[in-house]
Amino acid sequence: MMRTKRLGRSELQLPIVGIGTAFTGIPSQNQTVRQYEGAPSAADRELGIETLVAAIDAGCRFFDTAALYGNSVSESMIGEALRQRPAAKDKMIITTKAGRSHEFYDFSFDFILRSVNDSLERMGLDSVDIVYVHDAMDQPMEDVLAADGALGALRHLQKQGLLRHIGTASNDPPTNLQYIKTGDFDAAVIADSWSLINLTAERGIFAAAAEHDVGLVAATPVERGLLVTGPQADTKYLNRVFSQECLDHVSRIKALCDRCDVPMLAAALQWCTRHPQVASTIPGARVPSEAESSMAAAQLEIPDEFWADLQPLVKHFDTALSV
Repeated sequence: MMRTKRLGRSELQLPIVGIGTAFTGIPSQNQTVRQYEGAPSAADRELGIETLVAAIDAGCRFFDTAALYGNSVSESMIGEALRQRPAAKDKMIITTKAGRSHEFYDFSFDFILRSVNDSLERMGLDSVDIVYVHDAMDQPMEDVLAADGALGALRHLQKQGLLRHIGTASNDPPTNLQYIKTGDFDAAVIADSWSLINLTAERGIFAAAAEHDVGLVAATPVERGLLVTGPQADTKYLNRVFSQECLDHVSRIKALCDRCDVPMLAAALQWCTRHPQVASTIPGARVPSEAESSMAAAQLEIPDEFWADLQPLVKHFDTALSV
């Protein structure tokens, strides 16, 4: 049975590991690099559906998506997976994001309304648990937060019952921090901020989230796969630059995991939610085997002695490229 944690001030009990769907259905690791660099989506819809069904069958009860992901194909894949597994539909926590598409950013009231309604239609849902304002970096904050802007639109939809909670999600940690500080958001997806080799969230995000009881979901917990396999030659990582010092350090983490018979994936995912403000992590799953391994890693019992041995190896490196 997977452990759950309350998401901040909300009533939601999140599984400590869900599935992020930004790369679902992309056959190879190196193809993910091109996915958000203007190239057509590399996602195979049938492979993506198979991946999400495998996740549900392995015990997943939390999908995170966005209108952006796979040019909206991600949301339609979730809709089909839920149609194939109807018994899971009422048990799933589903979160999505609005404000960013493959071609542009738009945080206007009307666009957010259309985006959320389109997302619900693609997924075959009447409502979702959270909608996040997506990647609002470099946007006038007062416009995003205005009654006739993104936040106003989400509050309008919330009153209509189309969403339960409102969040912020940005690949830029300073942007997330500024929105969390407002106290207007129930939750935040923090990317490029919290992993065994990235402790950026300690620089303000955790303090602001605790002040307003904002629940946090850690994206990128396995650093684009590095904290699953360890360093591998000829592997490309989206929005990542790893120094040789960092790669050598990850090799030491992997050696400890191997000695203790703890998969590094399990260590990386479960470590994130040991912080009191972090309710869940959302590793990406491209293919069925990745979804299944993440679910198994989440449910593995890890002894306290391992965490004591691991803690000295937790170290910050600047891993994320600027957005």
